[in-house]
Amino acid sequence: MDFFEKTGKMALGSRLRLMTAKVTEDASQIYELYDVTFSPKWFPVFFILSEDGEKTITEIANEIKHSQPSVTKIIKEMTAATLVQVNLNSDDKRRNVVALTTKGIKLSEKISLQYKDVDLAIESIINEATHNLWEAIEEWEYILEQKSLFKRVLEQKKLRESKNVKIIEYSAEFQSAFKSLNEEWISTYFEMEEADYKALDNPNEYIINKGGKIVVALYNDEPLGVCALIKMNDNTYDFELAKMAVSPKAQGKNIGFLLGTAVINMAKELGASNIYLESNTILKPAIQLYQKLGFQKIVGHTTPYKRCNIQMELILNDTV
Repeated sequence: MDFFEKTGKMALGSRLRLMTAKVTEDASQIYELYDVTFSPKWFPVFFILSEDGEKTITEIANEIKHSQPSVTKIIKEMTAATLVQVNLNSDDKRRNVVALTTKGIKLSEKISLQYKDVDLAIESIINEATHNLWEAIEEWEYILEQKSLFKRVLEQKKLRESKNVKIIEYSAEFQSAFKSLNEEWISTYFEMEEADYKALDNPNEYIINKGGKIVVALYNDEPLGVCALIKMNDNTYDFELAKMAVSPKAQGKNIGFLLGTAVINMAKELGASNIYLESNTILKPAIQLYQKLGFQKIVGHTTPYKRCNIQMELILNDTV
């Protein structure tokens, strides 16, 4: 069986590199065919300079989507081949203005027919093929700009691992986990406050018996995440989403989102019209999670916590 049939799409990068190597090898032979001493990797830089004239290294890098160190290395090689010269007509040596030499300009004129032949040869491949690779590459480039392959794999990892997560309602056996998970993150970034101890030491008295709820996330049957829905005593908000904590060893498994979703659904079942929460902007992943859940920033609500510098609300009538 062919190697790529065994690996499937997992070896996409390896397969593309193999095709690139084949095309690059042919490119070297094509330059020889036209009696041109030239490295295929120089082409993007050479083409830009032949079309647009002098450019800075930064401008070239931005236009051909290469890193500046990569372009700098190519420029050095082309300078050694006397095809380009650096800092031409530039008083500022830091700008690294690059232009083709007389030899480079003559070479550009010489290989113009080569360009036409190569273009027609590639067009013939496109006509023979079932799928237009050129258009497909352009489409893939756009899609990956919107969301990288890394982010897509991360999403799939979270979805797979989240299948091992169970969200259950709190019971007394989880009191120590509820406290320790919250103490861990609070102590890492801030200091424990009086309101923390009250809720964490006596969750039944301060949360559940007052009409609130607590949910626990079990990952492979181990409690690694918790979140509370606290009944509020004012006329502005029905409940507060609070005391959400996920163990560091379980982060990246979508547990926070599952906890938040479970608590929001509980609030809806209890007839709530809105939910309030407090946080701190240094907790960027948490803020991003709340935004993903639909919370929006508000100001002006009274808070018992020193660490709070952002307040958010979720209007349940606006959620799906």
